[in-house]
Amino acid sequence: MDFQQEGWPPRTDDRPPTLLSRLVRRLLLLLYRRHGWRAEGVVPEPRRFVIIAAPHTSNWDFLYFLGLTTDLGVKAHFMAKTSLFRWPLGRFMRDMGGVPVERSYNRGQVQQMVEEFARRDEFMLTIAPEGTRGNVRHWRTGFYQIALAARVPLVCGLMDYGRKVGGLGPAIMPTGDYAEDMKKIMDFYKSVTPRHPDRAGTDIIKDSRL
Repeated sequence: MDFQQEGWPPRTDDRPPTLLSRLVRRLLLLLYRRHGWRAEGVVPEPRRFVIIAAPHTSNWDFLYFLGLTTDLGVKAHFMAKTSLFRWPLGRFMRDMGGVPVERSYNRGQVQQMVEEFARRDEFMLTIAPEGTRGNVRHWRTGFYQIALAARVPLVCGLMDYGRKVGGLGPAIMPTGDYAEDMKKIMDFYKSVTPRHPDRAGTDIIKDSRL
């Protein structure tokens, strides 16, 4: 089996994904397809960018997103606290694309992700700017800070519940002018229907948290 073609993240060792990881991936892909979703969009080259996971208003967003990224052949990664990578979850978390982040280090989470980009030929990092599925009215800017510092584009990810379409939209290279860049991004998301529209963030006020 070619795990790379199935959307698995690049491995740092020669071990194949665990049976549990393979079963979870297949289950999520089956769930995503049986619910009538389809993927659209083209994966930019080179495969080094930050995927904006928005709007994020439901736990279903993450499950469907894993399904559609597998469908697109995207080896998506996500940040998670270091404690989640200890036994017995560590290998499973890495198989699913998790990247451990040490919050107690002097260098911040932005710097840690910039270093990850620097040491990898291929790295597609998924970040939900709203940070939570609750009622959030503004986006955190950590996703933007990472892309700007790593000199990689921002790719608009989407889960459109109106059309049951998920995938990747345009790639936007951050210029350092946050307000102007966000206008382009928010223009794209105006046509995307979240699961709970009343919970979607609509304000691009700066919030330096991840």
